[in-house]
Amino acid sequence: MSKVLILSNFGMGLYKFRKELLKELIDQGHNVYVSLPDDDYIPLLKSMGCNYIESNLDRRGKNPISDIRLMLSYIRMIHNIKPDIVLTYTIKPNIYGGMACRFTNTPYLPNITGLGTAIENQGMMQKLTLSLYKMGLKKADSVFFQNKSNKEFFCEKEILKSAPIVIPGSGVNLEEHQIEEYPLEDNTIRLLYIGRIMKNKGIDELLDASRRFKDNNKLEFHIVGFCEENYLKELEELDDEGVIHYHGQQNDVHKFIKDAHATILPSYHEGLSNVLLESASAGRPVLASNVDGCKETFDEGISGFGFDVKSTESLVETIKTFINLPYEKKKDMGAAGRKKIETEFDRNIVIQSYLKQIKITKENVK
Repeated sequence: MSKVLILSNFGMGLYKFRKELLKELIDQGHNVYVSLPDDDYIPLLKSMGCNYIESNLDRRGKNPISDIRLMLSYIRMIHNIKPDIVLTYTIKPNIYGGMACRFTNTPYLPNITGLGTAIENQGMMQKLTLSLYKMGLKKADSVFFQNKSNKEFFCEKEILKSAPIVIPGSGVNLEEHQIEEYPLEDNTIRLLYIGRIMKNKGIDELLDASRRFKDNNKLEFHIVGFCEENYLKELEELDDEGVIHYHGQQNDVHKFIKDAHATILPSYHEGLSNVLLESASAGRPVLASNVDGCKETFDEGISGFGFDVKSTESLVETIKTFINLPYEKKKDMGAAGRKKIETEFDRNIVIQSYLKQIKITKENVK
């Protein structure tokens, strides 16, 4: 029985977006180990049949000593488990897990789920992060990317020594995220934001835009997500004023998608937005920044609208364009989004890409 070790930074992403891959690996007879910090999703991963190993990982921390300890813990873990292959997701597992695999001569397949703020913002932090990535990815058998732009960036910076593979993000479970009937025409339009509450998700522009529409009693802004940065007081004040409806963190976001007329994401950067994919799969139009990781999820004017990143004015104009559309046009945009997801973003595409590459990697080792 072969052993597969998966390194990640938090349970929600691993369970919600990759459980189908984990299940397929287990069903094929692989012994699957997952290592990430302890959270509410660990019992769910265990119930699937995964072996859990806790890792002490601070995904937003910048302490080099803590990161070295993380790498050493990965090395010990690999020595103990002796996996046939390691799959890594997100920045620190990709970098320090990759280094650990290099030092132990273990095959591994990283997944670049997005560039992240450290790379998006030019300067010393970008140079340092890219240097670490170069060390972490050097011996990778292949590297998965969630959009072409991220792949091209890594190639231009000469980070890669192995073949890059572009996959459609994490894909969408089409059975789990079925198309929903579009909300009835009731003179109220609900725009929905789902995501972490932080600057790089465009929350400043979204809140500024919501203030512009304060006097429009037929338009509602609904915000779902936990605060990673200091926005809670502002959100609560705007909620009290009736400018927005803030729902905090929710385990089930589908009911909010079902009630919304469109999902809105003014993010500064994404790998490939799962929120937008799942919203489009449910038949909801997408309003999103024209940045890589967002613009792939919709067809302009057909299943959604794009706007300039970091621009409240562009965001406001796009909202106006959408709310002024006839009801049937909004509904048709949602239906077009579902068709796009079915054609381009079925999660089975991602699963098959992984299974194929795992097979190739194991054959190369032999």
